[in-house]
Amino acid sequence: MGPLRRGLILAALLTRPVAARAQDVCAKVRPGWDGAPVPAWEEAILLFGSPASLVLLFASALVLRFRSAWGALAVFVGWSLLVSAFTLFDPTGGQRPAAAAEGCIGSPALYIAIVMAVGVGLLLYTGRPKDDTPRA
Repeated sequence: MGPLRRGLILAALLTRPVAARAQDVCAKVRPGWDGAPVPAWEEAILLFGSPASLVLLFASALVLRFRSAWGALAVFVGWSLLVSAFTLFDPTGGQRPAAAAEGCIGSPALYIAIVMAVGVGLLLYTGRPKDDTPRA
């Protein structure tokens, strides 16, 4: 019974600081967090508000205006790199899973879906042949 009791005591001691560490993570990752879980749409708004997203939104508008296929490809690659930076490369330094478990970071699924819809829409819009036929 000795090793089992030691294991249970050790497990109880290790789980206690986890909650305090998670609160500390939320204070670092989202300083203005009010304690309510962050829904996917709010996380998407926060991610679209980042400087890189704003630059890519402006670039997407320019691609739409000038209907540049190469520009659409460049913007699509930019969006893809940004999505991977936000999700795969974890800019929080490994604190994202703890912050997501605490609820101060929401799911980026809606942001990813919107970004991919914008990218595919740009590629399809600029890939169509231009209508240069004169109208009578």
